Amino acid sequence: MEFTTSKMTDNYAIEILKWKYEKPYDLYNNVLSGEAIMELTSSSYKAILLNDEVVGFYCTGKDAQVPAGNEVGAYSRDCMDIGLGMKPDLTGKGLGTPFFGFILQDICEESSKCLRLTVADFNKRAIRLYENFGFVIEKEFWRGDMQFNVMIKG
Repeated sequence: MEFTTSKMTDNYAIEILKWKYEKPYDLYNNVLSGEAIMELTSSSYKAILLNDEVVGFYCTGKDAQVPAGNEVGAYSRDCMDIGLGMKPDLTGKGLGTPFFGFILQDICEESSKCLRLTVADFNKRAIRLYENFGFVIEKEFWRGDMQFNVMIKG
């Protein structure tokens, strides 16, 4: 399985924005709009391809943060924030480890800072994956009625 990254294009962004996740993961569903396309095509996003097909994406920096976390100082430590998504029909099929490993390898070529990601507390399979890569929960916060965990490595 050979993942590659590509600059996020309008076509990749449109495809990603059309992805629909089943409950309870529907939190990650997006709305296809010009604003959403502009966000995904910003320089912080990369498309992840497998056999020339978009299978995921990741972003770094402020785009990877949940804004409500700023209100409680969740992002005060100087770390590289990571956000990511995998195509819905590929989730839960054992691809998480190679997919996330690829992202970490790609990011570590860019930065030697500690790594940080924010994940919804209900997403136990993602939390387990991140823990397997050495991430630990550093802080928790709420956005409305949803709890988020901020996880750190390094």
